[in-house]
Amino acid sequence: MAIEAIEKIRIMLADDHPLFIEGLKMMLSNEPDFEICGIAYNGREVLDMLPEALPDLILLDINMPKMNGLETIKYIKQSYPSLKIVMLSGYFDDAIIKEAKSKGANGYLLKSSQKDELIETIKAAYAGNNFSSPQNEEKSAESFAVNDQFLQQFNLTKREKELIQHIKKGLTNQDIADTLHLSVYTVETHRKNIMQKLKLNSPGALMKFIIENQI
Repeated sequence: MAIEAIEKIRIMLADDHPLFIEGLKMMLSNEPDFEICGIAYNGREVLDMLPEALPDLILLDINMPKMNGLETIKYIKQSYPSLKIVMLSGYFDDAIIKEAKSKGANGYLLKSSQKDELIETIKAAYAGNNFSSPQNEEKSAESFAVNDQFLQQFNLTKREKELIQHIKKGLTNQDIADTLHLSVYTVETHRKNIMQKLKLNSPGALMKFIIENQI
């Protein structure tokens, strides 16, 4: 019986820093769901390569020579309106994020992001989910700012703190995964890390901890 081939997400990388793009290529090439179909070092190269590369998604740097990422989006969307674009940036800038979104970008990712965040953003954009950016994490962080000082002693990450807020609502792992556009496995891993850091051994103990400390 023939085994059906798994369709991979074809990704083009566009960045003018060779070392960064080589590291990105090596990391994503090890993912079974991804295929790197092209590498460009400026916006004009992206446009020249598109007809042959035919990517499903482009990881597009903002600051590039000849034609920057924001300018490139406009020309990409004119000829390839369904092509997914995730912007890469070394810094958080609300104005740039809004401009990228208005031009048709499907996501905005900081270059300092963790590998799992990159993979999650790519898959979410490819699936057509809502625009994701570090702005979403900034807003979610504000919702528990009052208790953040208390939580700092446990060295929880922003994502782990965000998960606690959803656990407090009684959401299941699947519900949380759907809300945050994560895999269930990622949610389960975050939950286990939270339990270890708080030195708790059951879901009931975690909920009790949340209620008693008014998190």
